[in-house]
Amino acid sequence: MTSVQTQPIEGVTTPSPVSPSAAIECVDLCRVYRGKGGETVALDALSLSVEAGSVFGLLGPNGAGKTTTVRILSTLLAPSGGSAAVLGYDVERDTAEVRRHIGLAIGGDRGFYNRLTGRQNLHDFAALAGIAPSQARRRCGDLLDLVRLGDRADEKVERYSRGMKQRLHLARALIARPRVLFLDEPTLGLDPAIAQEFRALVPQLASEGVTVLLTTHYMLEADQLCDELAVIDRGRLVASGAPSAVKARFGDASVVELTVRSAAPDLLDRARALPGVEFAETGADGVFTRLRVFAGEGGDVRDAVLDVCGRDNVEGVTTRSRTLEEAYLALLRVPASR
Repeated sequence: MTSVQTQPIEGVTTPSPVSPSAAIECVDLCRVYRGKGGETVALDALSLSVEAGSVFGLLGPNGAGKTTTVRILSTLLAPSGGSAAVLGYDVERDTAEVRRHIGLAIGGDRGFYNRLTGRQNLHDFAALAGIAPSQARRRCGDLLDLVRLGDRADEKVERYSRGMKQRLHLARALIARPRVLFLDEPTLGLDPAIAQEFRALVPQLASEGVTVLLTTHYMLEADQLCDELAVIDRGRLVASGAPSAVKARFGDASVVELTVRSAAPDLLDRARALPGVEFAETGADGVFTRLRVFAGEGGDVRDAVLDVCGRDNVEGVTTRSRTLEEAYLALLRVPASR
C-alpha cells in the first residue's frame, strides 16, 4: 500500500468540474426523532458548506448528530426541516441523482453477505452499480489490493475481523467512482499501521477531485487530514473553519504542564481557584504527579501555578498552545482528557 501517494487509484476517476456552488450544502437542517418518550432533536438548524475537492471533518461527541447528518446527506434519512444538497442535487427531490454520485462507508459489521467472500461481495455491489463484469473484475481486484485485502479477498466475510470489514466498507464505497465520499468513523477498529495507511488515501482522493466528508473522534486525524471542519454538539454548530482557525479561537490561551515531586492533597483545588485558570487536572507520571493547567485567553498563570506547587517541588515545567483536541474539548465545555 506504499504506492498510494504516488499512483492513481484504480476505480476512482477525476470527476468533471462542478458548478462554483459547494459540493455539499446544508441550510437550517433539522431532524427530530419521535418516540414513546417524546421528541429528541438530533439536528437543530445546522448549516454547513463543503467546498468541492476538499476534506471536511465533522466532529462532536456521541449523540451530537454526526451520523444523522451523514445519513441525511446520503439519502438514507429524511430531514425534518431545512434543506440539503449534494453537487447541487436536493437530497429529497433528487435522491437518485445524489446516489449516483456518492460513496458511503458507515462501517460496522452490517452491510455485507457474510457467507460470500470479500471479492464476491464487491462484485455484487459492482453489478448493482451497473458496472460491466469485465470492468468490475479489474476494479474489484484493484480496490481489494488498495485496502490491503488482496490476500484475503477469497475468504468469507464472516471470517473477517472488524478492521478487515472496515476496509471492505471503504472498497465498497469506492466501487462506483464517487464524486463525493462519506466516511463515518473510517479508522474505527483499524490497527495503527493500517489506520495510518488509510489516512494516506484521503488526501490523494481529494487531489483527484473527490470531496470527502468524514466523521471522527480522533483529533489528530482531523488535524492531519481536514482542510475544514465543523464541531457540532446536540445538533447545533459550535465552531467551523480550518483546524488552525478553530485552535486560533483561543488566541494565546496556553497550557502549563508541570511534573510535581510531591502533590499536596489540595493542589488541584488551589490550582483551579487561581485567577485566569479555566480548568486544571492531575494524573500520574511514574512516581511523580502531572499537573495540567488551562489558562484563558491572554492569561499568564505560569508563575502563580509554580507558587502553588512550590518551586522547589517542581521537577519540570512547560508552557504550550492548546492542541486541536484541547480546543475541541474546551468548545464543548468538558474537561480535557488525561
